[in-house]
Amino acid sequence: MNTKFPLGHLAIAVGLALGSTQAFAAEENSAPAADENIEQIVVVGSRAAPRSVADSPVPVDVIDGDELAKSGGSDMLDMLVSSIPSFNVRQQPISDAATLIKPVNLRGLSSDSTLVLVNGKRRHRASVIAFQGGGVNDGAQGPDISVIPSVALKQVEVLRDGAAAQYGSDAIAGVMNFVLKDDRDGGSISVKAGEYSEGDGGLTIVDGNIGLPFTDDGFANFSFQLKNADATSRSVQRPDAAALAEAGNTHIQNPAQIWGNPEIEDDITVFGNIGLDLGDDKEFYMFGNYSERDVTGGFYYRNPHTRGAVYSADGGETLLVGDVGLANGDAASCATVPANVPNVLDTPEYQAMVADPNCFSMNQIFPGGYTPAFGGNITDTSLTMGTKGDIKTGLLADWYFDLSGSVGRSESSFNLDNTLNPSLGLDTPTTFETGKYIQLEKTFNFDLVRGFDIGMYDDLNFAAGYEWREESFEIVAGEEASWKAGPYADQGFNIGSHGFKGFGPETAGENVRRNYALYVDLEAPVTENLLLGAAVRYEDFNTFGDTTDYKLTAQYSLTDNLSFRASHSTGFRAPTVGQANVVNTQTSIVNGNLIQTFLAPPTDPLSAYYGGEELTPEESVSFAAGMVYQNGDFFLTVDAYSIEVTDRLAQSSQIDVLPEDHQNLRDLGVQNPELISGVTYFANDFDTTTEGLDIVANYSMQLMGGDTGFSAAYNFNETTVDSWNPDTVSDGKIRRLEEGMPDHRATFTVSQTWDKVGLFVRANYFGEYYATHADDTSDWGSEVADAAITFDAEVSYYLNESITLSAGGNNLLDQEAEKLNDQAAGVLGGIYYESGPFDYNGAFYYVKATYNF
Repeated sequence: MNTKFPLGHLAIAVGLALGSTQAFAAEENSAPAADENIEQIVVVGSRAAPRSVADSPVPVDVIDGDELAKSGGSDMLDMLVSSIPSFNVRQQPISDAATLIKPVNLRGLSSDSTLVLVNGKRRHRASVIAFQGGGVNDGAQGPDISVIPSVALKQVEVLRDGAAAQYGSDAIAGVMNFVLKDDRDGGSISVKAGEYSEGDGGLTIVDGNIGLPFTDDGFANFSFQLKNADATSRSVQRPDAAALAEAGNTHIQNPAQIWGNPEIEDDITVFGNIGLDLGDDKEFYMFGNYSERDVTGGFYYRNPHTRGAVYSADGGETLLVGDVGLANGDAASCATVPANVPNVLDTPEYQAMVADPNCFSMNQIFPGGYTPAFGGNITDTSLTMGTKGDIKTGLLADWYFDLSGSVGRSESSFNLDNTLNPSLGLDTPTTFETGKYIQLEKTFNFDLVRGFDIGMYDDLNFAAGYEWREESFEIVAGEEASWKAGPYADQGFNIGSHGFKGFGPETAGENVRRNYALYVDLEAPVTENLLLGAAVRYEDFNTFGDTTDYKLTAQYSLTDNLSFRASHSTGFRAPTVGQANVVNTQTSIVNGNLIQTFLAPPTDPLSAYYGGEELTPEESVSFAAGMVYQNGDFFLTVDAYSIEVTDRLAQSSQIDVLPEDHQNLRDLGVQNPELISGVTYFANDFDTTTEGLDIVANYSMQLMGGDTGFSAAYNFNETTVDSWNPDTVSDGKIRRLEEGMPDHRATFTVSQTWDKVGLFVRANYFGEYYATHADDTSDWGSEVADAAITFDAEVSYYLNESITLSAGGNNLLDQEAEKLNDQAAGVLGGIYYESGPFDYNGAFYYVKATYNF
């Protein structure tokens, strides 16, 4: 029996590279060639030894690290989108914290429904929660994949099947495993530069990798990436700002707000991967990363005549004028200043108010209105250490073990510029440090594997293990001015830094959850043609109890070329500690109007008053069936799936805080309820069924004097909301869940290599989808978007064995994203809907030079 294989990898061999021919080549070439490409074959879904790509009961995509580098994208997310049709990423231009970390989707489920592993070990979550996550991601808190540079990767393995019984919470949609390079010699360094066809969004990436010997029996592989990306602007001047400028207000910027990608500065990432042979068939391993970046995005323009609780309290009929004497207990003395005029700055009433030292308005600080700039510093660190190998003596003799411990930490520190705390009056600062979110996770794993001869075609593989995890989410208070209720709050002025209120002392603190899990995994080669598998996992949480889940798999080879596979599983996703305890203030758009919304924990008095309850885990039931066909140079997989999720967890739709509720809320201890337009909270308030089909095909041949590879992939994915709570889930949210992403998605790639030149061309198809802007699902701000096709390409010239020069582009033909209707575009100051499945910025072109040593 051979049990020497990496436990931490995803299990059961099946992967074929999407957009890559190398994985297929591993099957087609002679034995030595297959050995060279063996890393393209993975183990996914069980703890058994790897098999060939045609022998798997579960579907996996394998993307080689070199293939990932063939993209103009600025991070790992952009690269994966072009390789995996069921994988989607949403850019969020003006979306609070979601601007800083882009949420992702696999098979139409939220980003935290996909478990992310690095070298087979669970990756910690990001500290950012996507409060405006584009419908399906509302409130999702998944890992930050963008910190993983392609230069650090040997390959990416994507299991498109529920796997909670094997790996625990979050694996409802599937599992992604990022396998780090483990070379002990050689390396590379590269420089990439590019920009969009509009002349903005300039990107510079410098990355490198080096493999070193770690004594005579080990390796130390290190990678780095340094990235800077300029902001983009797909903006138009807002009509209200243009009218103010035409009326003589000389303080108006053009455009008044920037709608586009955020600016990314000093994005540095370092990854290390170390392994050492300890002798006696045992191995030590250690890997981890340090990543940090500064991100600055935009918010919506605040009109100096109409913005509520800042410039006006009556929709722009009059200015909101602060009375110093009234704040000190004296009688009110400030006169009314009409604001429904072309330019309030020119009126005698305004000028008289400014001349009176007892009166003021926010126009004196920002006479042309203002657009807050929202930014953050994101720091991500992790470290995993462990040992694995054969046990030779004692009670566990002949077992293979893997013992490891991991710690991961994500910190997001938020700031605001070009804004104010109106309740402080003219003494307000205009720059604020608004606080931090900190996510910290610790994990301990112990896994055992052994084969038993029970008279079947091959050994019964038996695996069992234990996992302990601790997850904490901490809110750190911002500076006092960012959350303080100043002396003018009682006069109707907004409290806290406007646009993103700082975290106050009452919300600061740390919440911790612990859980442990036990699992058993069996795999039985019953006959030469029939493989059966089963797994059961028990998991217990100290906050909401326990859960038991299972998975069954089968694969039957009808002929040497054709096999059928199927799986059935139950799963769960535990609510994160952040979702249960986070506090946030956000600005949403409803029918074109900016609305200040407060997000509170579901058990907070404010949330509880409107129906909030303690969160419980989501539960899922999955079925999948498919086939694998291999004939010569042709390889085809077809897989159908159904995923039913009950008690699905997400941020509720906005619930209006009505004036008649204000006193009741005060009695419950809610501060200043009159300044809260709406409230949201996390809730288990709807059920969905997601059904789909994946088709992946590869073909390789000799053509035009070189090696040619064809790769096609198609995904059909449809989600239906089966039931929901109408008090917390709006019709618009349901439509976004069901139609917010294309039902049809496909890619077709042609790659060609000669001695000196290599190239690839990829076509991407995106079907129709329901487009919205800033979570506004009214007819005013949404519509059905047309299907679209984009093209990517890259050509490389191998100058010599060490130097490669490349040029390429994404969306080469500059396919436009869906445009906002004229009315919405004017009010919002943007050109395109932000919820599209491909980059709204247009064509991106780049050049790259790589030196290999």
